[in-house]
Amino acid sequence: MKEELKQLRYDKAYLRMAGTWSALSHCSRKQVGAIIVRDGMIISDGFNGTPSGFDNCCENDQGETHWYVLHAEANAILKVAKSTHNCQGATLYLTLSPCKECSKLVVQSGISKVVFVKRYKDESGINFLEEAGVKVVQIENLIDGE
Repeated sequence: MKEELKQLRYDKAYLRMAGTWSALSHCSRKQVGAIIVRDGMIISDGFNGTPSGFDNCCENDQGETHWYVLHAEANAILKVAKSTHNCQGATLYLTLSPCKECSKLVVQSGISKVVFVKRYKDESGINFLEEAGVKVVQIENLIDGE
């Protein structure tokens, strides 16, 4: 029980960090942050936005998200791919649960646990992760002691 409470405190702390990271996004509709942790060490981070070298505007004049905007988890996983680290057995912390496209990246990268705050409207990404054996946890209350 003591170990579970300790893990919950860490999970909430990483989720709060993902929330802080989400504020770096230039997207108007949704700002999403991601942190990847492996063996107690943050190995990557990301937020939703346009690819490097593109204008930071994520939406068109009608308020629709451009098709080329990268999701936070995709940015974080791609950052790991450019490093000396890998995601095998890592935990992904997100402010919003993964869509179905990003859930494929999560499984393929070797991430074994996903912890998130809010559910995305389409839950097929969560369902796919669970079917693939990835542990999925939602923590809505990020205040310790509650």
